[in-house]
Amino acid sequence: MILSKVEKANIEPRITLIGAGPGDPDLFSLKGVKALKTADVVLYDANVNEALLCHAPDGIPKVYVGKRTDDEDFSQDAVNKLIIDYALNYGHVVRLKSGDPFFFAKGYEEIDAAESYSIPTEIIPGISSATGAPSLQKIPMIYKDLSESFWAVTGTNSKGEISEDLYIAAKTKATIVVLNGIDRIKEIAAIFQGENKGLLPVAVIQNGSSPDEKIAIGIVDTIAEVVDDKKIQAPALLVFGDVVSLHPQFQPIRDFYEIIAEEY
Repeated sequence: MILSKVEKANIEPRITLIGAGPGDPDLFSLKGVKALKTADVVLYDANVNEALLCHAPDGIPKVYVGKRTDDEDFSQDAVNKLIIDYALNYGHVVRLKSGDPFFFAKGYEEIDAAESYSIPTEIIPGISSATGAPSLQKIPMIYKDLSESFWAVTGTNSKGEISEDLYIAAKTKATIVVLNGIDRIKEIAAIFQGENKGLLPVAVIQNGSSPDEKIAIGIVDTIAEVVDDKKIQAPALLVFGDVVSLHPQFQPIRDFYEIIAEEY
């Protein structure tokens, strides 16, 4: 789409950052739909369901910006520059990010970059997979005497190291949700084993809310093997905590270990 000089002169740049939710397009907010209908450009991530693009006007640029890998073409700096460039040249940029844009999604970095150019911004929250995916599996974050709080922790920090917060979290009775940790599941499980929590229930959910969703249920001592058996891969999150024992698939595991305990 080529803009005339008159059209460019009338451009009013602005950016709306929208959380696209965990995957199911029906979980997208009504406010998000209204914003998409007024978009001049849409930039969307790898884990965004492309069905949402049907809410945007026909004929406008709809730009895929990846973000599943460290490809330099889709580095955060490159995406920031794209958002600003499109806003200045087209007007209203709708930025679709999976989950919630301020929940492990670097939404603040994009808003900060835009506002450094005095471009007006707006945030429309979305359902984070950290809470949405377990909820859809009927796993509560907080429940009676099983858990009084929950932590959401990144599996690895910006240096690629296991997050130090995980070591602290593993000492608590809280429900621990780990994002970006599936590739390091053995190391993460070892942290909980170090706290004598080898029998703690664990759930691993891949592509939560999507038709190709997978789930692995186990305990800390066995979860890495269960994940291998079920071929669970990224994008996936880990849920550590007694609340996972409420999942129907955990009952046979509970029964098995109760029998073992009786024998010894």
